[in-house]
Amino acid sequence: MPQHETSAAVAESTDFAAYTAASWARLVRTACLLTGDFHEAEDLVQTTLAKVYARWRRIPLDDVDFYVRRSLVNNNLSRIRRKRVVHLLTPFLPERVHQPQAGPAESVERRAAVMEALAALSARQRTVLVLRYWEDLTEAEIAELLGCSLGTVKTHVRRGLTALRAHPGFEVFEASDRPRPVSGARR
Repeated sequence: MPQHETSAAVAESTDFAAYTAASWARLVRTACLLTGDFHEAEDLVQTTLAKVYARWRRIPLDDVDFYVRRSLVNNNLSRIRRKRVVHLLTPFLPERVHQPQAGPAESVERRAAVMEALAALSARQRTVLVLRYWEDLTEAEIAELLGCSLGTVKTHVRRGLTALRAHPGFEVFEASDRPRPVSGARR
């Protein structure tokens, strides 16, 4: 292999390693919300990054985050389709290996309730809600990422939020803890 090709391959590996190191925690948190399980989330991120590495040279630098996020979502949906097995998720949070111990008991209860409620949603609703409220993408960006219409995204958001609000896991919180609707907003 000529010297300039070796140098390019090293630079490419270095860029990918830097990207992976910088985005690992964010990708695992997003994957954890998508899968409902910390260990499956890590596996999903590893699989996604392995596939992305194979195409790393062909991904435009300004589209890397979009490409990785889309790959993460698609790999998760493929994982669900392949398994077609109902996962029995525990009502508590997965262990937090890479972060310090959780804070007050209330925040643990809230996170457990959110994880349980997300697990009860369909894969598409969960994906749309995670992308919308965790990744802070617009509805148009989600539609582009998932390859569906804007109306479909809005429907998934509406139905997903309705299901989350009705989930029994949120009954443990007092009414004062629940967000109040904005005046003039439709329900």
